[in-house]
Order: sequence, then C-alpha cells, then structure tokens
Amino acid sequence: MMKYALLVGYDGGNYGGWQFQNNAVTVQQKIEEAVCKVLGYRAAVHASGRTDGGVHAEGQVCCFTAESSVPPEKMADALNFYLPEDISVIKSAAAPDDFDCCRNAKRKTYRYRVYFSPRRIPTLDRYYVNMKGGADIGVLRDICNIFVGEHDFAAYCASGSSAKTTVRTVYSFTVSADVRENYTAVEFYVCGNGFLYNMVRTMVGTALNCAMGVIPRGRVEESLSSPSRNSVGKTMPAKGLTLVSVDYGFPLFG
Repeated sequence: MMKYALLVGYDGGNYGGWQFQNNAVTVQQKIEEAVCKVLGYRAAVHASGRTDGGVHAEGQVCCFTAESSVPPEKMADALNFYLPEDISVIKSAAAPDDFDCCRNAKRKTYRYRVYFSPRRIPTLDRYYVNMKGGADIGVLRDICNIFVGEHDFAAYCASGSSAKTTVRTVYSFTVSADVRENYTAVEFYVCGNGFLYNMVRTMVGTALNCAMGVIPRGRVEESLSSPSRNSVGKTMPAKGLTLVSVDYGFPLFG
C-alpha cells in the first residue's frame, strides 16, 4: 500500500465545491471517479480543506492510499487522462504513511480578486468580482493589517461551521493593484494557519466596505475584540477566491 499525494488545480465555476453533495457535481467526485478508473476500484480521496462552490484552486493538496503499480510521480498523468479540462493534477508524489493532508497543514494562502470599473469586463468576470467606484489602496493595506495576528474570528464565520474554535492566526494580508486604462485590478493575498467557513471572503468584503466608507475603521477593530456578525462587511462572491498553496513545513512534492 502507498499513500499518494496530489497537487491539484481546478476552476471551481462548474462545481458545487470540493466535498461530495447529493445535488451537485463536485471536485472530489470527479477526482475519485478518475482514481477508480486508474486503480480499478474505489479509494477515498481527502483534501487539505473544503472549498465552497465556485471557489478555485491552484494548489489544493489531496491524498489517498492505494495498492497500485503506478509510480507516484506518474499518477498525475494517469489521473489527468480521465479528468475534465477544468481539473488537473499538477504534481503527484509519495507521502509519508502517517501524512494527513488536512491536519498536517501549517499554513494556507488564498488570493481574492476584484476589479474596479463602472461597467463589466467579460474577460475578467470568471475570476474577478466587479466593483463600482474605487478604493484607496493605501487605506486598504492599512485595514488589512488589522487582521494580522491571532484573533477570534467568530464574526467572520458563516453559520453552519463545525469548527471547534474560532481563534485563528493570520500571518499576512497584503494588497496589490494593477491600474489599467479601463479598470483597476486588485489582488488580496492572505496567509494563515487555517480559515473558518467564508472567513477570507468576509475579511475581504469588510476591508473593501471600510476603505469605501461604508463601515468605520473602529468597527473593524471591534469585530476582532468583541465578535459580532453585525460589525463586519458583506461576504464576497465565491468566484473571486482561489486557494493558492498549502504549506506542510517540508517539500511534499520535492
């Protein structure tokens, strides 16, 4: 028996998220179907975390245990033969027998994208969220710094979460802007030891609402010291979010 680790990328626009669902096609379903075709039998595939419907990934990490003659580094090609075009195994490798791709994760990095334009730009709409008006990037950076550190993010957790604790550590929350003739594209990168259900999307929405003058800065600070859902901004749409990478403290894929 061998434990295979997979580095997976996917466009989440056509899926109901990572985890199996009764009423939607999911990424986990498609990968397990491919694994079954390669192995000739079913094997459970686990991920570093569940992405919601419409959320994308560049560096999702999955693993499964199987008895197979396929070399670890060739499993990616074997699975990609059966996977749809919007899902790809970028790398595959042998993982330690006791490796748990969810529990062993030390850091995760997400990216969120918006663009400011008075009118929609179709070539951006798949992975960016259109915002009217604008926001001062310096102010945005200042607000994002409020989230850095260990805090109780209960106010940023959507209902339905099964998390045992709402305390998380955010290591960095950065903002960059690309100013073009017809629009300004803004990217948020947030790295932390873990994230609650809808946490990143609500953090971005809160930072944007604050920078655009919808909510005061003091209310953002209060949301971390006295958590209240009423003190935060809106949860941004799923399509702007991408899981960029998962760090385990060692080079899993060489």
